[in-house]
Amino acid sequence: MGKFARMEPATLQSVGIGGGFWGERQETVRRASIPATLGHLEKEGRIDAFRLDWKPGKPNQPHIFWDSDVAKWLESAAYSLALHPDAALERKVEHVVDLVAKAQQDDGYLNVYYTVVAPRKRFTNLRDQHELYCAGHMMEAAVALWEGLGKRKLLDAMSRYGDLAWRTFGPKRWQKRGYCGHPEVELALVRLYRATGKRRYLDLARFFVTERGRKPFYFDIEARARGENPDKAWGARGIAAKYDYFQAHKPLRQQDAIEGHSVRALYLASGLADVADECGDRGLLDAARRLFRSAVRRRMYVTGGVGSSHDGERFTFDYDLPNERAYAETCAAISLVFFAHRMLQMEADGEYADVMERALYNGVLSGVSLDGKSFFYVNPLISHPGPLSGWGDQNSWTRQSFFGCACCPNNLTRMVASLGRYMYSRSRDGVYVHLYGESSFESWTGGTRVRLSQETEYPWDGTVDITVSPDRQARFSLCLRVPGWCRGARITVNGRPVPVGRVTRKGYAVLSRKWSPRDRVRMVLPMPVQREEARPEVRMDCGKVAVRRGPVVYCLEERDNGKHLADVALPRNGKLKARFERGLLGGTVAITGRGVRRNTGKWGDALYRAERSRPNPVRLKFVPYFLWNNRGPGEMMVWVREN
Repeated sequence: MGKFARMEPATLQSVGIGGGFWGERQETVRRASIPATLGHLEKEGRIDAFRLDWKPGKPNQPHIFWDSDVAKWLESAAYSLALHPDAALERKVEHVVDLVAKAQQDDGYLNVYYTVVAPRKRFTNLRDQHELYCAGHMMEAAVALWEGLGKRKLLDAMSRYGDLAWRTFGPKRWQKRGYCGHPEVELALVRLYRATGKRRYLDLARFFVTERGRKPFYFDIEARARGENPDKAWGARGIAAKYDYFQAHKPLRQQDAIEGHSVRALYLASGLADVADECGDRGLLDAARRLFRSAVRRRMYVTGGVGSSHDGERFTFDYDLPNERAYAETCAAISLVFFAHRMLQMEADGEYADVMERALYNGVLSGVSLDGKSFFYVNPLISHPGPLSGWGDQNSWTRQSFFGCACCPNNLTRMVASLGRYMYSRSRDGVYVHLYGESSFESWTGGTRVRLSQETEYPWDGTVDITVSPDRQARFSLCLRVPGWCRGARITVNGRPVPVGRVTRKGYAVLSRKWSPRDRVRMVLPMPVQREEARPEVRMDCGKVAVRRGPVVYCLEERDNGKHLADVALPRNGKLKARFERGLLGGTVAITGRGVRRNTGKWGDALYRAERSRPNPVRLKFVPYFLWNNRGPGEMMVWVREN
């Protein structure tokens, strides 16, 4: 464990997810998503690009970030194979790894674009060109293949790249004092350090984290070296970006708000947390805390989505959370889960797990269809199919099978495939359960091997039965998260009630006792339908409520409620009822209740009129937000007016 870590996350192989909510989604990723995304990578030439046979004038020029798309697919496949051996998939992985390894240059450099398209321009535009970002994702794939399958060909290759980067970047006179415009390599280098034990990778990660934002700004130095005026050439693709777009406006130790491109910011924050923990740097840990609070207490959607602006895919300012124009990129929600999970290991505070859960069930899962073959890049909270829907090149009202910028699909598959690591942790004196779902976990604690087994229909039902099975009697703590949304949680151990309020610390019920084989714990988390309101500064949501049950945020869809959803209102004291519908969207809990909407007749072609419309009672039906757009396009809305 790191210097500050209170616990360490479960290894992938120590957790079994054999069924239930997450088991079904992992199976969909394994059987549908991983093959589907591989098909697109092959069809579009992103894998064959590693053959390095592209020549100027030929079609399908490799792009600067193609390496990262292939790397995330490899990482997804590694997680899946670690839990579900599949000879055909393993052969595909070995084929891709062979191509990647053969594409590596003699000095360790690996990047298709800069090998065949711009071979004389390596490391000349860190701001825009994603070189180290691509390297970071390939490092993560290498670690996943090593830890999950014992395959070290890619690990050896990326260690050589890490050595090259360590020689190239740093504070010495002959080194570049640079850092990547798209952070990610920072957290990847820490993973590479943990897998290999080579301290230089951690030292390089720390350099990247602490050098960022220092003056003179490195992005200006390299721009001048390219013959550009940095004041006139900011940003790729013409984005009128400033230093804060890249989180480089000032050193991280001095930053007190999450800024810029949301995915970059949260990847960087994850790397910041890793470096702080491994190096025991309290200044960096304090910065990580500030950035987390800024992100989730002032700039996060109710769905756990982050990044409110299409212009720059970025954070804007506190409480600016537009719904219809929300960007809320799928990758951003995933990177928020990464950040929250890292902070959780250090702080053992349930707020981090609450954020992780909110993002997973809502902002992440909304990014993939039920069949696992189409994806959202952006995740708005209101959708009106039509000419103003869809911003940039990513359509926001219907899922796509793939994207030109394809970061989200394989990011989502690697997240779901590796979910077991996020469910449990092991501390020095016990085990933590962060997420509830049908699963098992094995760990050593209290001087013996302990196996936990969860039986539950969570998130549709709040009853969780846990069997605790140490090899022999042993004293240790079982720490169960009491979700922040829950009121009146009840726990029994072998049928005897536990005073939940007295044993709960920082959102975890700490059950410390001598455990015997087959001890039974029951946790009941009441799940009434709740209406959440936003604070007044969130001007877009004043007078509105979001419907939530347990960890799941709900929405209205045109399919169930007709058009003109913005005209719907909920009576303030109207009852909302939850019921599981087996035939709806693969089996889900729907919420129904009475609402009102105006009688829209007799308008003719008038745009405005003085005559007031009469409200008509209507029956409303809410479905989980993450399931919207699985029955064809149509209107969707999360926040509903309240009468």
